[in-house]
Amino acid sequence: MGNRTTETRTYSPTALLLALGFTFWGPWSGVAGAMPLERPNVVLIMTDDQGVGDFGCMGNRIIETPHLDAMAGRSASMSTFYVCPVCTPTRACLMTGRYNYRTRAIDTYVGRAMMDPEEVTVAEVLKEAGYATGIFGKWHLGDCYPMRPIDQGFEEALVLRGGGLAQPSEPRENGRRYTDPILFHNGQQVQTTGYCTDVYFAAAGKFIEQAQKAGRPFFVYLPTNAPHSPFHDVPETLRAHYQQKDLASILVDRLQGKKKASEIDRLSRIAAMITNIDQNVGRLFAQLDRLELTDHTLVIFLVDNGPNSRRFVGPFRGSKTDVLEGGIRSPLWLHWPTRLQPGTTRDEVAAHIDLMPTILEACQVELPAGLKIDGRSLLPLLEDPAAPWPDRILATQWHRGDRPVRYHHFMIRDARWKLLNSSNFQQDHLTGPPQLELYDLLADPGELHNLAGDRPEMVARLKDAYDRWFDDVSSTRPDNYAPPRIVLGSMHENPTVLTRQDWRSDDGWGRGAMGHWKVTVARGGHFDLRVLLDVDAFQGQAGGGNVELRVADVAARQTVSGEAESCLFQDVALPEGEAQVEVVQTLKGGKQLGAYQVIVTRR
Repeated sequence: MGNRTTETRTYSPTALLLALGFTFWGPWSGVAGAMPLERPNVVLIMTDDQGVGDFGCMGNRIIETPHLDAMAGRSASMSTFYVCPVCTPTRACLMTGRYNYRTRAIDTYVGRAMMDPEEVTVAEVLKEAGYATGIFGKWHLGDCYPMRPIDQGFEEALVLRGGGLAQPSEPRENGRRYTDPILFHNGQQVQTTGYCTDVYFAAAGKFIEQAQKAGRPFFVYLPTNAPHSPFHDVPETLRAHYQQKDLASILVDRLQGKKKASEIDRLSRIAAMITNIDQNVGRLFAQLDRLELTDHTLVIFLVDNGPNSRRFVGPFRGSKTDVLEGGIRSPLWLHWPTRLQPGTTRDEVAAHIDLMPTILEACQVELPAGLKIDGRSLLPLLEDPAAPWPDRILATQWHRGDRPVRYHHFMIRDARWKLLNSSNFQQDHLTGPPQLELYDLLADPGELHNLAGDRPEMVARLKDAYDRWFDDVSSTRPDNYAPPRIVLGSMHENPTVLTRQDWRSDDGWGRGAMGHWKVTVARGGHFDLRVLLDVDAFQGQAGGGNVELRVADVAARQTVSGEAESCLFQDVALPEGEAQVEVVQTLKGGKQLGAYQVIVTRR
């Protein structure tokens, strides 16, 4: 790829769709009917931080989701379906059919949310089989080559960077916008028009129409970043509508005064985002109807983790980050009129790892030879009440830190019993022995009665199963939890933008944090490195001072003015191979800061 500068292009709604006028390529391009007609299209929708109870059909009396409720009524479903406690782990499991601890994607930020590029995604397999593949929304498995969605099987990608808009991964000029956000189309920065969820669904709709015209089946992945925080920029008409409703009735905590008012305001904004998603799902189905694709399209809906506040989760307890049921349960609705009987419900234990094999079986596409996955297809269960379903055990675990710690913030369950340790996920270690809890989920779905003291034999059985699971997923590859390296200077990406999403840091990614990036220079040569300074961290102090760049054996320093927001290190010679990129700004008062972002361009 040739040398170019980072550029923001502006599109009107119509021009945006034209600019994203997706060009399909591959062995099936333009060949009407080249794929067997019985192979369905697939639309996979996953929302962000929407809980299992945020739907009218799941018992919520306040949040309005009429189109999703209608979809649920027309769908087959799995009533005992699990995801992870937070974003990235669920996405890695969903894309690969494997436990995320096998994929290096073990957390949500600071380099622990990049998936190993050797992992095989459902998009890669479907693309190889002739499907048009597109993603519209939140990827959150790596922003730089070779981990971007366009490197991992998606022909078309309109995505945000990192874990969400308004995070340190976004271009600073986006200004935390959900409306008219800056996004990335096939790696190129574009200025869009409209509310982010509307933009994703509109672009997906254009992609569907182009695929139909090309005679290709399509796989559309629609992972919205709503209703994830922040909540300052939401559909205002819907927010005002929810301000008139009894939102306090679906709050778990009985708050008073200013705390109650603040929580109700936040929930009105979350609810507005959820209903906006629902409206877009309605438009999607209307489009499929108009194009006469509904009967031949498998539409799947789920959420990525529990809700982002303590609100209604049906009969369960918990919210996002919890290993209690409310933090890891999701609806799973599969809408496919020609194959799945509406109203079919199965209660066998299933999870995110099952969706890749389910989709591939539906599409009559085999797994690549030698690929080992953890999931199993749900189609036999949903099509045949007598289908055998061998007993299985499912596990999930998540906490901060560079490596998983045995027994730290985990759960494991079989068809009836669940063992967990709900420890402090913010810590990277356990403090003291695990406090194991055991629940009979058939009798006690709310996890109110801890039976660990009454059933020690069941604790021992599940604890042993957990140990075997932990040992297995931790030994998938050498140095199993080391994050992948970002590749600089390749033919596939130039420039490369290094953000705090993917740096390595003990400080996190907030204002004033320090960190570095692990990289591999694909081709030695001369590079320009533009450093975007952490101007929000000055906090009233004078800016300026010295900026020092350290890459491999190269060290360079510049003095910058107090008004400077960036500086450029030109013509830096970097050798091929592994390296570490670090930038330190030392203010005149001695305070040191890391960079906000570094844009690396091979000359």
